[in-house]
Amino acid sequence: MSAVVLDESIRIPGKAASLEAFRRWARSRDFPTRGRYSYLRNEVWADMSAEELYTHNRVKGKITSVLTMLLENVRLGQFFHDRVLVTHVEVGLSTEPDATFVSFDAFKTGRVRRVRGAEGYVELVGSVDMTLEVVSASSVHKDTVYLRELYWDAGVREYWLIDARRGSLSFQVLRHTKRGYVASRSRAGWVDSAVFGRAFKLTVRPDEIGDPEYRLAVR
Repeated sequence: MSAVVLDESIRIPGKAASLEAFRRWARSRDFPTRGRYSYLRNEVWADMSAEELYTHNRVKGKITSVLTMLLENVRLGQFFHDRVLVTHVEVGLSTEPDATFVSFDAFKTGRVRRVRGAEGYVELVGSVDMTLEVVSASSVHKDTVYLRELYWDAGVREYWLIDARRGSLSFQVLRHTKRGYVASRSRAGWVDSAVFGRAFKLTVRPDEIGDPEYRLAVR
């Protein structure tokens, strides 16, 4: 039987007893607009915590804005912001990453397909090329352990993992290898991405009122 996991600590037996039941719910008009929900190997995870402004929302926003602009010029595929359901049936994974990239090749070959919901396409099924997760206090184990394993099992080519909490900044591009994910080498802060064919450098500095401001450089 599936379980609902609230903030990684509370497990409650739930009605979404299968991956297909969860996906039908996620594609329906009844799917909540508040909170984040995932199906991870027979467990439904629900994170109801508010998104932190400076260590999550602004980091995610910077990554998505830069990659969106990059892909307008470098025509590699389609970039999707959060609240897009990514599913891999064989692995038992259905979740909403902070961002997702799918190459045109993945769509053309059928490696990834789009599934309609109540209003248009709402789900990506298959092995996407890249996912992004920004770690928050309520998602540490989920992002760094569960999703790291599941994204690898699902054949996600790169897993971008960022942790901006506690005044430090960790930016990893984890590349898929036969033995698991391996962090791409960082050279003076520059991290290579084979998926995008570029190197990226994420930095942070105080803005005019002393709050964190993030920059993602590309070369």
